[in-house]
Amino acid sequence: PPFPNSAMDGYAVRAADVSDVPVVLNVLEDLPAGTVPRESVGPGTAVKIMTGAPMPDGADAIVPVEATDAGSTTVEIRERADAGDHIRLAGGDVVAGTVVLEPGIRLTAAHLGVLASVGAAWPHVHRRPLVGILSTGDELVPPETMNLERGKIRDSNRISLRHVVEEAGAVAVDFGIAPDDPVVLRRALGHAAQECDLVVTSGGVSMGEYDLVKQVLGELGGVDFWKVAMQPGKPFAFGDLDGTPFFGLPGNPVSVMVSFEQFVRPSIMKLLGSAALFRPRIAGTMTQDVVTNPAKTVFVRVATSNGSNGWEATPSGAQGSNVLSALAAADAFAVVDVGRGVVEAGETVPLEMIRWPESRTAEEALA
Repeated sequence: PPFPNSAMDGYAVRAADVSDVPVVLNVLEDLPAGTVPRESVGPGTAVKIMTGAPMPDGADAIVPVEATDAGSTTVEIRERADAGDHIRLAGGDVVAGTVVLEPGIRLTAAHLGVLASVGAAWPHVHRRPLVGILSTGDELVPPETMNLERGKIRDSNRISLRHVVEEAGAVAVDFGIAPDDPVVLRRALGHAAQECDLVVTSGGVSMGEYDLVKQVLGELGGVDFWKVAMQPGKPFAFGDLDGTPFFGLPGNPVSVMVSFEQFVRPSIMKLLGSAALFRPRIAGTMTQDVVTNPAKTVFVRVATSNGSNGWEATPSGAQGSNVLSALAAADAFAVVDVGRGVVEAGETVPLEMIRWPESRTAEEALA
């Protein structure tokens, strides 16, 4: 605070006057927060004071109201106080000249509170990037479709991507579903590239005859790399659309989310100006054997628990790249590096936390 103030509702006193209690002091005035003291505290006197009110001259301690008879003209002090008790000193939180926040910090409620407290009402921040999202494929229909025709599937990727983009701090711009038509796809990608800071698609980057995204990307910009030795998420294209960064994610829904976490989310964090780009990783113990492809880095979807033996991880369901339910039940990816292949129960793996689960029930919290 800019001035010393009371940390309690009570009485501002001289510690020397309350070293031997009980003692009765004369109350000079009532001092609410937001007012300035008119009186100075001398021997045998006190000022009734509210939390946050400035300390009057002469006082060096606060006696909480609970330790008094709460009198208005005189007050009986029933507990002693030492100099400095229940006083917030000027600069006790932030000393003048201190750097309160370093560049690259993502602002939370607490950070905003600190900025407000020091009068930094207009901090310089990075603009939230616009992220264009486009699903591709003739087989896709909107998720609200009730009666599916044979061969059609509901587009879940676009809905999921919109959420994780917003969760990362960017603004999701939905460009809908593009069919397997190079003319339509070229138009949609061009529009997205002009409007957005980066563009994300799902589907159309594999080896099929109708996987057109990579082809159109080569026409509108360039492909920097294609295919990644990871599972799920091997089909992946990165490049640019006339200078706008482009991420071509696979079509399988779990692959979309894993690829987003490894590539798109860190890029969004970079555009936001964050110094920390990647999800936290902690050490955890597998509760059962897991066999993976040793030629790839594998991201096993796991549910986690923190018990007496530390963090433990259990596969959250079937590990197919189309099994969304296992991803929905997962708290983390157990990262099995290239060359490892087998993780036995009891062995340690890195857990990349994609969410921190609420782990206590109301009964446990109140116990």
